[in-house]
Amino acid sequence: MAPLRLRVVGQTFRDPQNREITLRGINAAADAKYPKTPDIPTFISDKFFDGDDVSFVGRPFPLEDAHVHFKRLRKWGYNTIRYIFTWEAIEHAGPGIYDQEWIAFTIEVLRIAKKYEFFVFMDPHQDVWSRFSGGSGAPMWTLYAAGLNPKAFKVTQAALVQNTYDVPAEFPKMIWSTNYTRLVCQTIFTLFWAGRDFAPKAIIDGENIQDYLQNHFIGACAYLAQMIHEAGDLEGEVIIGWESINEPHRGIIGVQDISIIPAEQQLQLGTSPTAFQAMLTGSGRACEQAVWAFGSFGPYKTGTELVDPAGEMVWLPADHDDSKYGWRRDPGWKLGECIWAQHGVWDPSTDTLLQKDYFSKNPQTGEHLDYEKFTNSYFLDHYRNYKNTLRDIWSDAIMFCQPPVMEVPPDVKGTDDDDPNMVHAVHYYDGLTLLTKHWNRLYNVDVIGVLRGKYYTPAFAVKIGETAIRNCLRDQLKFLRDESLNYMGSHPLVFTEIGIPYDMDDKYAYKTGDYSSQTSAMDANHFALEGSASNGFALWVYVTQNDHEWGDQWNGEDLSIFSHDDLELPAGTASRSPDPHSPAYSESHSNGENQQVGPRNLKGALATPSITSDVSQPSLREAKGYRAAEAYLRPSPTYVSGRLKDHVFDLKNCTFTMALTAKGPTTAHAPTEIYLPEFHFPKSNLGVTVSGGKWDIDVQDIQSVKLQRLRWWHADGEQDIKVEGIKRKPGEFASPGEDVTYLEQCQKGDCALM
Repeated sequence: MAPLRLRVVGQTFRDPQNREITLRGINAAADAKYPKTPDIPTFISDKFFDGDDVSFVGRPFPLEDAHVHFKRLRKWGYNTIRYIFTWEAIEHAGPGIYDQEWIAFTIEVLRIAKKYEFFVFMDPHQDVWSRFSGGSGAPMWTLYAAGLNPKAFKVTQAALVQNTYDVPAEFPKMIWSTNYTRLVCQTIFTLFWAGRDFAPKAIIDGENIQDYLQNHFIGACAYLAQMIHEAGDLEGEVIIGWESINEPHRGIIGVQDISIIPAEQQLQLGTSPTAFQAMLTGSGRACEQAVWAFGSFGPYKTGTELVDPAGEMVWLPADHDDSKYGWRRDPGWKLGECIWAQHGVWDPSTDTLLQKDYFSKNPQTGEHLDYEKFTNSYFLDHYRNYKNTLRDIWSDAIMFCQPPVMEVPPDVKGTDDDDPNMVHAVHYYDGLTLLTKHWNRLYNVDVIGVLRGKYYTPAFAVKIGETAIRNCLRDQLKFLRDESLNYMGSHPLVFTEIGIPYDMDDKYAYKTGDYSSQTSAMDANHFALEGSASNGFALWVYVTQNDHEWGDQWNGEDLSIFSHDDLELPAGTASRSPDPHSPAYSESHSNGENQQVGPRNLKGALATPSITSDVSQPSLREAKGYRAAEAYLRPSPTYVSGRLKDHVFDLKNCTFTMALTAKGPTTAHAPTEIYLPEFHFPKSNLGVTVSGGKWDIDVQDIQSVKLQRLRWWHADGEQDIKVEGIKRKPGEFASPGEDVTYLEQCQKGDCALM
């Protein structure tokens, strides 16, 4: 058997030549969150509740389009795909009924990804449980299994769903995420993780709802994994592993008092019920709830609102027919009544709260619970079961363990769970930018520092000025890397989600073509990633159907780096073979001397422009902006002979620097390699300084995608390299003009190459 293309060695990924691999990844594609047939993005209500009769064949994109999308992502320098799929895609028709056509389709898409030499890890994606509770992930039947009626979520505000919102275009930005602290998610996540402890009466088909839901989720993922395994040509060649369930949330496990908003609940937006108020409105009672908005300094209360379901309940009625899905509900589980009332949390005859601390401790043992305890018990128990099931199918699978977002990771260092083939998967977003949809150059907040008690008062967490903001983002990511080593042990860490909103400032960029704010925000996030000492990232997100009107087609989000309504950044034309006599070829010996090679030749570059653009496409003539591509199209180490110490790309000065420690000299067939995007580093106009050794500029051809890379043969010990490209004026690509391409600007002498 051939050696794996990628393996975990301690804190690093390594290739068969023992070079360190950095994952430069993208989430592809978020179109997979909703069905293809019928095509139901979150602003469409028609056929929304026909949740069983759907098909995800064609998600994340049709098979005939796969080459287009993989070529594009490869062209932009990505070597890794976090492959988004949902539980619903596999098991939407009912418990145990798997969509064989979708599975076969998925295997064919992965085979095409293999042609482009991507590393792929599989992401069983969910957001606030399900499309029917305002997100993505689980099939509709899981809500019925939990005794919930999706058609009553709207009137009870048990979940806010754009598909059922009166005017979908007016669905408040980012309010979907508050569903985690509304009744549906509070209930079903609690049942999923800990139904045996908190809802022992919830028995279906002879097992507790916890086991019923978890076994079906793991079973669906395992069935997909088994089919991939039997395909015989994917594991280890394109697929490197599996991530655990996306963004796990505890529900209300560990909430100390359900009559108040927990102090640790950072987000409040729109109506903000306490868990008990949510139980009341879920049972048809009118309830006055606080209303919050999100401003420049975070959430603030604006008033109150009466939420009156007029007697309608979120719970399935007592006469509901369970026969559709073939399960048998235990008689001790009463439909038509709140599951928490049935377990003595409150009295529906008097609407009295009886046990405000019911979820603060394990009802069976009395053990105190908080988020950290949840992570180290309920979450870890599930992860262990998921991991073992998938490893039984493919023993070499790398497991990407994703604990709850922004929480302290599980303390597994030195335990049996300290799995040498595990990766810590972490999500991070600049919350202030994400929620306000504005890049604030004046100040930001060290959110991780606040959450970990770093400051005496949150006021000290405010960082003033763009340099301080960039450093703050970097330091937060570095803190998460160090925290991972302390709690999880010596494993790689990958930020499997990080990104920015593009529809900032009421879509100002879409009207003007000025993407300077997005460029600054994207550059700051990549600067943070580069300084984090992590092993890579998967940027959120690539969406094939993104447009300026509906963004990512999902809940008003607009984070895709690609849009039909924007230009793609022009790229240079690469030469196929290096010329040892050209300025882009350097050779020195490891004598400790720094050599500057590759003088810039602006005049020559302008005489033979390397920038091309197809102006025949009407969409390009109409588009106004380049969607901040110059910030995410950046150089990156791909293979390092030795141990990568640090690297950073200075976008303002178009300078890439990298340092490494090599245990021995590089061999002829395994040099250190750096991806160099031609846009920033055209071969005829770059300068390279190395601590020693020799280098060249080479073009790698992957399925007709020309990738420019710098190959560097160096000695052992401490080594460093500096690559200088074309420095451009700030904002040069912010507003290129509606009908003027970059090539036309160069021809006019206005491209400002420096």
